[in-house]
Amino acid sequence: MRLVRCMTKENIERHPENIERHPLPPFLPDRAKILMLGSFPPPPERWTMNFYYPNFQNDMWRIFGLVFFHDRDYFVSGQGKSFEEMRIRRFLTSKGIALYDTATEVVRQKGNASDQFLQIIKPLDLAGILSQIPACEIIVTTGQKATETLLAIVGIAKTPPLCGSAEAVFMHRKLTCYRMPSSSRAYPRLLADKAEDYKKMFQSAGLL
Repeated sequence: MRLVRCMTKENIERHPENIERHPLPPFLPDRAKILMLGSFPPPPERWTMNFYYPNFQNDMWRIFGLVFFHDRDYFVSGQGKSFEEMRIRRFLTSKGIALYDTATEVVRQKGNASDQFLQIIKPLDLAGILSQIPACEIIVTTGQKATETLLAIVGIAKTPPLCGSAEAVFMHRKLTCYRMPSSSRAYPRLLADKAEDYKKMFQSAGLL
């Protein structure tokens, strides 16, 4: 059996090379109304594009395709092996949807993309991000790890139910924080059901 070494604070300080820093800049359209936050990108070998949710096995862009175009493959490339990055960027800009993650520095305790073994060393600077998107009043977290991290930052003590929301005031701005299911296939929920969950959230947010 392979033993996994737990990354204690002492281990991290002794081995700073274990710390992985966020490889992407925040995607912040000028008139963004919604900020969607995941946990952290997967390891680079799983990327098929240089953008958020780059793993072809992750269903976020299929969810978007179903919700907005009734086509799960709307953002899939013609070869069916990757996503259309520029089409995604244009769509998000037109809808006013910003993207980033709740962690900017992490240690992967098992070297994979699992949130369960993701140790957050440095969370995002939410105040700095929101200062760049002044119209944003809705934050959406896509998974449990992202939700826990955001709630700690904005000071919400009680976790909302899945697909539910909670209100917070952060940096003198009233925010509605939605907790949504992970788009990872490891999360045990059908794609169609996840798409329906996200559809209701986007309807509530006024984007549908």
